[in-house]
Amino acid sequence: VPFFILAAEIMSTGAISRMLLRFASQFVGHLRGGLGYANILTGTLFAGISGSALASAAGPGAMMARMMERSGYSKAYAGALTISVAVIDPIIPPSITMIIYALQDRNTSVGSLFMAGILPGLLIAGLLAGVNWWISRKRGYRSAEPRPPMGQMVRNSFAALPALLLIVLIVGGIRGGVFTPTEASVVAVFYAIVTSAFVYRGFTLADLWGAFLRSAIMSVAVLMILAAARAFAWVLIIEGVPQAMADAVIAMDLSPIAFLLMVNLLLLVFGMFMDPLPGVMILVPILAPIAHSLGIAADHFAIIVIVNLTFGLMTPPVGGLIFVVASATRQKPSALIRELPPFFLAAMASLLILTFVPALSTWLPQISGFAR
Repeated sequence: VPFFILAAEIMSTGAISRMLLRFASQFVGHLRGGLGYANILTGTLFAGISGSALASAAGPGAMMARMMERSGYSKAYAGALTISVAVIDPIIPPSITMIIYALQDRNTSVGSLFMAGILPGLLIAGLLAGVNWWISRKRGYRSAEPRPPMGQMVRNSFAALPALLLIVLIVGGIRGGVFTPTEASVVAVFYAIVTSAFVYRGFTLADLWGAFLRSAIMSVAVLMILAAARAFAWVLIIEGVPQAMADAVIAMDLSPIAFLLMVNLLLLVFGMFMDPLPGVMILVPILAPIAHSLGIAADHFAIIVIVNLTFGLMTPPVGGLIFVVASATRQKPSALIRELPPFFLAAMASLLILTFVPALSTWLPQISGFAR
């Protein structure tokens, strides 16, 4: 976990974020609401090299929100879109939340969860693009940015290729048995440093020190949360809470779909008051065995849990992304919250689709050989 956090901090510093932004903007920047689409595409691409929603929102997300504001978009709308896009980061690999989940449920693996998150992440991005299209059309958000010539687009694409190859390196290396997920995190840091310092040449020793400092603080915070959550989970197990809940649910004789809908409701409420990592630590040992007993695919249930808890980052009163973006864009959290309902509806629509279409979570792990 600390090494993936460090890789995200390195990749979000300097030229890599600007390179991904330029790469994304050339395809959609000239359209109505183009910078909104560029925000979504940049965030989705950055998710493939980050894994941290907060790092994405504070880095390229905040940069994109400021560009949207300068181009005539509402400051609050730009911030709300950035919040919504940042939730994709823990869903598309590499994902810190997925690593923690795999430690709680032995029916899954880090590799299978990484593959399971790709299509759900793209689904969420597509629905957010639909919201951006509707609001941009309603408010008249037009782009004055012309489409670059084909030669420039080709050069931008080749320039962005080294950054985009990180997800291929991580997933391919794990699947090919070249390295373990733990070793993959170290490889990600090494690749991030080499790419930032020698390929894009926008990374200095001062930047490296800052990335080490920020990742150290975040890693300590994450590991302290996990330690407290593990202690709480131990108390629940000693008191027999998981077994009692399992017996109660089994006695209700729910169908798999009814159980998933109940879990969705529970986790949406739970996620409003607790971050995803402790949520996974506390709830997965209780809920996953019930899901497996009902015949629900392990990867399908894992994605339902991870997506649910991740959406809690954009819901008050504790939504961490709201406060990060409010601080980065210098506006009140209340202004961002007023703009969030359309994006939250899109998030709920994606959750229902993922619930009723398990193949979106299970197909890629199966065809890639990760599924158990």
